[in-house]
Amino acid sequence: MNPKLSAVAGPQQGTVIPLDEARTSIGRDPGNQIRIQEMAVSRRHCLLEKRDSGVVLTDLGSHNGTFVNGVPVKERRLEHGDQVRVGASVFLFLEHEAEAAPSGPAVELKDEGIVAGSTIELSAAPDRAARDLDVLLRISTAINSIRGVPAILRRLLESIYDVVPAERGAVLLAGAGAGEIASVVGLERDAATGRPVKVSRTIVQRVLKDRLPILSNDVRDHDDFNTAESLLAAKIHSVLAVPLLFADRVLGVLYLDSSSPKARFREPDLRLVTAIAGIAAVALENARQIDWLESENERLQADAHLEHNMVGESPAMRAVLAFVGKVAPARTTILITGESGTGKELVARAIHQNGPRAKKPFVAINCAALAESLLESELFGHERGAFTGAVAQKPGRLEVADGGTVFLDEIGEMTPALQAKLLRVLQEQEFERVGGTRPIKVDVRVVAATNRDLKEMTRAGTFREDLFYRINVAALEMPSLAARRDDIPLLARYFASKYAARCNRHVVGFTQEAIDALMACAWPGNVRELENAIERAVVLGSSEVLRPEDLPESVLEAAPAAGPAASRYHEAILEAKKDIILKAFKEAGGNYVETARLLDVHPNYLHRLVRNMNLKGLLRK
Repeated sequence: MNPKLSAVAGPQQGTVIPLDEARTSIGRDPGNQIRIQEMAVSRRHCLLEKRDSGVVLTDLGSHNGTFVNGVPVKERRLEHGDQVRVGASVFLFLEHEAEAAPSGPAVELKDEGIVAGSTIELSAAPDRAARDLDVLLRISTAINSIRGVPAILRRLLESIYDVVPAERGAVLLAGAGAGEIASVVGLERDAATGRPVKVSRTIVQRVLKDRLPILSNDVRDHDDFNTAESLLAAKIHSVLAVPLLFADRVLGVLYLDSSSPKARFREPDLRLVTAIAGIAAVALENARQIDWLESENERLQADAHLEHNMVGESPAMRAVLAFVGKVAPARTTILITGESGTGKELVARAIHQNGPRAKKPFVAINCAALAESLLESELFGHERGAFTGAVAQKPGRLEVADGGTVFLDEIGEMTPALQAKLLRVLQEQEFERVGGTRPIKVDVRVVAATNRDLKEMTRAGTFREDLFYRINVAALEMPSLAARRDDIPLLARYFASKYAARCNRHVVGFTQEAIDALMACAWPGNVRELENAIERAVVLGSSEVLRPEDLPESVLEAAPAAGPAASRYHEAILEAKKDIILKAFKEAGGNYVETARLLDVHPNYLHRLVRNMNLKGLLRK
């Protein structure tokens, strides 16, 4: 394994950084192996460490977080193709090089040198001759209509034989190391011979190193030719080699030769082949990217454990993910309980996505959002004329979800009559539409959720006991945000990145004071409330770093529920804030802007503090 980072965005874009050491740190300090001089990057931001399982990325408590594939992480084992974002820099993690399969006759790299006395080196790509435009257009159209690297290279050589007097040709793709060849495709003009194409390693390595094309004629007259017995047997007279350049990288070498003394390569041939190589390099890189994307798509499809949209690495969230992994393959009915805003529907979707029903529909319905008659029609559907306004037959959500999963949110709000009908669906897998007489068979998995205590409801007689036991086969209680406070910075950074992209704003993270305010809040609305607070901060914020004044007043003034001692503490903090603001106003002569400057806050935030703390009356005195 030769892992490396390829910088695709940021100040180091275009560079490839081998991860040769056991530990590679990234940060702003000069002592880091990878130094990124950005204010959004912490002095020691994150660490890449080689372990038996692979390369593990660890965030070192950075202010603005370390993202893998757009999700903030504390620690993550990197997979081939993962995108790592640190500040404005984005790196592609590569564990191995994609190789193109060989095609056509074998290609032999020979160590004997071929260096002719009449060698031409072009210091820069020349202007294309007008007479070659038609040739370039035909070759460009041909190779850009083909999928697959080997097919593109073979078609390239065939097209070159139409315009250049070469007898043999090969395309050699560069590997990871200097001068290393990863794969080759060779072709003779007379493909029926089946002989291997002999290539001079000396010329290939020279082109890879110097990034310049070479044309050599009359190579037999050179002293070095006497030692090349295999090339002497092939009677080679002329060689033409051109680099395949894409941006600032050498993808490989296009190599041509001829054994006929009359078939000499001329400078116009070199110009034309150089232009063709430029077109081929773009097509080759595009084909490689498509192949890589397809392989990555297959890998992601296979990694079922990654199919979820939940952010968090706390022990409580790891327990949730472990539960999802256990129940997803079964068809068991699931009951998810917990406070509002904890992500019950996300868990239901994760169970669906990781189970055998993933390619079938996932249908969600909120039982608390509809009246009894409407909910019955939504669930079971209705026949034409079943009630006033039923002008056509309508299939219910259960029919739509046939073969898939139905998520019943707030099931505790369902009336006893509908509870009885749902129980029949769970037991018999059949139901009747409203106004219908024909039973309809369905195959659905039911995942139910509620924020109410169903056990207490069964004792009170408001929820059927038999239905409770039927849906409570496997139960999960979602942790509140207060129970997973370690995830708050990760969630905040994830939502900030999400809404910054939606609002077309550049947001790199939070100040430490803003993170402290988020951590201190009780979050009665859980993750949903946190998401709303971050969205508001992104929309109303005035800089690329989110500050406390960008957060809602309810967050800034909130504190976790506590006993009398804690209440006295927070009351003392509030009084101290009032004194500081009043003293600053007195020093600034009552000027809001000057007071905000003295307090190092935004004037808008100062206005909110004055209003929330009821200081207007005191300021008039």
